[in-house]
Amino acid sequence: MTTTDLALGVLGYGLRGSLARTAHRPGNGARVTLLADPDPAAREKAATDLPGVRTVADHRNVVADRSIDAVLVLTPDHTHAELACQALRAGTPVFLEKPLEITVEACDTILRTAYETGTPLYVGHNMRHMPVVRLMRDIVARGEIGAVKAVWVRHFVGYGGDWYFKDWHAERRHTTGLLLQKAAHDLDVLHWIAGGYTRTVQALGDLMVYGGNPHRRAPGEPKTADWYTRDGHWPPSTQRDLNPVIDVEDVSLVNMRLDNGVLAAYQQCHFTPDYWRNYTVIGDAGRLENFGDGPGAVVKVWNSRRSGYRADADAEHAVPDAQDEGGHGGADPLLIDEFVRFVRDGGRTDTSPVAARMAVAAGVRATESLRDGGRPRDVPPLDPDLAAYFDRGQTARTRN
Repeated sequence: MTTTDLALGVLGYGLRGSLARTAHRPGNGARVTLLADPDPAAREKAATDLPGVRTVADHRNVVADRSIDAVLVLTPDHTHAELACQALRAGTPVFLEKPLEITVEACDTILRTAYETGTPLYVGHNMRHMPVVRLMRDIVARGEIGAVKAVWVRHFVGYGGDWYFKDWHAERRHTTGLLLQKAAHDLDVLHWIAGGYTRTVQALGDLMVYGGNPHRRAPGEPKTADWYTRDGHWPPSTQRDLNPVIDVEDVSLVNMRLDNGVLAAYQQCHFTPDYWRNYTVIGDAGRLENFGDGPGAVVKVWNSRRSGYRADADAEHAVPDAQDEGGHGGADPLLIDEFVRFVRDGGRTDTSPVAARMAVAAGVRATESLRDGGRPRDVPPLDPDLAAYFDRGQTARTRN
């Protein structure tokens, strides 16, 4: 039996246009039929990449189109609330790229709009589908290290100078900061593995490298053709054509206490030579650590005895290989699979709008802390009615 493809609308065709390409699978469940982007070059590229798509400049033409079954919002972070809420009020299910938004208040507006309209909302935290993350969570769930007590995350962002300091990501007014835009991934994973949300946060950070680089583009000047290269632009001082405004930190250190008592730490650096994430999860009966985070990586577990340093762990789990055609270690196709299923059938999902909001809330408060000399900040909880609605899988609200 052949299932009719979902007709997908797309807002924005920038860096995360890769998700639109992943979702465009005519004859296999979904196809992108209508895409909006104000940039003519982006529309031209989309027309080439997505055969059969119709492109428009104004997002309202997508939101108002009743032939669309769902919409993917892939626009810059600070536009998410306005665009997502328009689609939700129109009754169109929404896939919203992470982070949810750049302020706690805007996040809560999105969740409340989904709650009040009953329109399905899905947030694209693709790392929950990354094989290394699934493996670490499974190890914890099996009890191999006992009850989780501490989580340490180090994030080495080798391409940070290319991806985050040459466009809108470099500006606070568009992102709040990279502890939100970039770290929302890892804060969400940390919460997922540890089984709790950040309650108190304290952070330090600085703009140590890219702020002193004078090689900036003029305002309004587009990025150069070689803005990103896999092997070039090293060392970081050789970066050229940076964004005219750079006022977000390029290194940061965060300490957290979760609501279940777990202590956690997160470090992010955008001028390292390597690009990967290192997680250490410590329980009351052992610890795990990943070495690499893609195909060929392993997660090691030490849990049998005390010792000095030993590379021969008690257990070594290979990270499953996954095709990376859709990005993020094969996670993006799985993310789209889950979204399409959610739109068709409803039900619970591995991603969570509540968790997405709590990742932003932790990132926002951490950013406030590091810009205030490291003063601790409390993370505001979500309205219990909203939390309950999403925890039920976005089923109808209970009535008195």
